[in-house]
This record gives sequence, structure tokens and C-alpha cells, in this order.
Amino acid sequence: QVQLVESGGGLVQAGGSLRLACAEASGRTFIGYFMGWFRQAPGKEREFVATISWNGLSTYYANSVKDRFTISRDSAKNTVYLQMNSLKPEDTAVYYCAAGHRGSIYDPRETYFDSWGQGTQVTVSS
Repeated sequence: QVQLVESGGGLVQAGGSLRLACAEASGRTFIGYFMGWFRQAPGKEREFVATISWNGLSTYYANSVKDRFTISRDSAKNTVYLQMNSLKPEDTAVYYCAAGHRGSIYDPRETYFDSWGQGTQVTVSS
């Protein structure tokens, strides 16, 4: 399994932007894994945000973030990104990166993901 470390979270005003990064920490490669971002707001269940295929050619988004967030990956850097624009207070959550190699990016069940990061806090003030 890969070991994932997220970074880039913080406090931002509504309408602002943040870019999250997810890097592999054990020296292994993301090649062959599809990657996902999930988030968990206080008092709520963790929810899907976005996924990207192993080769970066296909992406899939939750309706709540579509057209505002962009997931991408840099295989050379073994890093996955989540560019978040036009942030809203309801985007406030702990954001988690995950890696999987079963299933489809269009069916992002948490059980398909084998490795998870520790999460990074994103807070959007109104």
C-alpha cells in the first residue's frame, strides 16, 4: 500500500482559492492507482469530492464541487492535487486523499480505496 500525506489546507475567505496536494511518503509510486479526494465536515459523514484515473485522462466530481474544483495528478512528482476555487463556507471540512486500484472512478465507494491520508483541514469563512 502507498502512504499518503496531504498538505495545503488552511483558512480562506469565501470566494477564495486553495490547492491541496497529496504526496506518497514511502517511496512507492502512484502508477496503477486511481486517486480520490473525500471530505468530512463536523457532524457529517465523509463524502466523495473527486476522483482521477490512473493515467490522469478521466476525472469525476461530486455535483457540489463540479465547475469549482479540479483534480489533477503529476506522475513524475507522485503527487495528486485538488485545486479549489470559489470556495464556500459549506466547503469547510477535513479533506482526505485516497488511493485505490479496484472498481471505477465513476463509482467512488470508499471500500474501493486501499490507502488514506491523515487529512488536512480546510476552513472557509463567510
